[in-house]
Formats: sequence, structure tokens, C-alpha cells
Amino acid sequence: MVAASVTGMYEIDFAEFPSTSAAASGRFFERAFGWAATPYGPDYTDVRAAGLTFGFQSDPAEQPRAPLLTIRTDDLPSAREAVEAAGGVVTKEPFAFPGGQRFHFREPGGSELAVWCPDA
Repeated sequence: MVAASVTGMYEIDFAEFPSTSAAASGRFFERAFGWAATPYGPDYTDVRAAGLTFGFQSDPAEQPRAPLLTIRTDDLPSAREAVEAAGGVVTKEPFAFPGGQRFHFREPGGSELAVWCPDA
């Protein structure tokens, strides 16, 4: 099988985790490792560490079922086309969030991931 030609930049730079308390998760990583935590309301906190950001979601309606790796791109529509052409299934249509837009997909083995594009 020959791999399809893929253009654009794709890199994993974010991972989102379910949490019973986003604030407590943020405080833990600040205390344990000295990483900066930024709360985005009562149910979401980002923790930045060495080029990777971890998000902690405590809103049960928005939580991923498992850790969600997020792939950064500069072209969201092209990334969606590439995902679907390779056999992935979009599970959450593109939506805006602070800093950009993203969509979720399931790869053929069953894992859910996301692709995001920062606001220009």
C-alpha cells in the first residue's frame, strides 16, 4: 500500500483529559512540577509544559471518555479531507473554542483524536 501525499504541518501539541476538578488538576501540576496552569472558567484548566499543553475538562457533558490527543495544523479543511480519505470518521464537527477551531475524529482502530487550527 502506498501512503497518500500529505501536505501541511501536523504535530501533536495538546492532550485533553477528563477530570473531576479541573482546578485541582491544575494546582497539582503547578505544585508537583512547577508548570503554569491557566483556568478557563470553573470546568477547564490548561497546563503548559515544555511545548505541550494539557487540558483538564471537568464538565461531564464536555469530557472526553479517555485522554484526547490533539494534532495542530494550519489548514483545518485539508486535515479533515486527509482524515476522511484515510478512513477516519468525523465524530464532532468543527467548532470554535478560545484560540481556534477543531474537529474530533475516530481512526479505524477506534481511538478518538482531534485536529485543531489556531485563530489567524
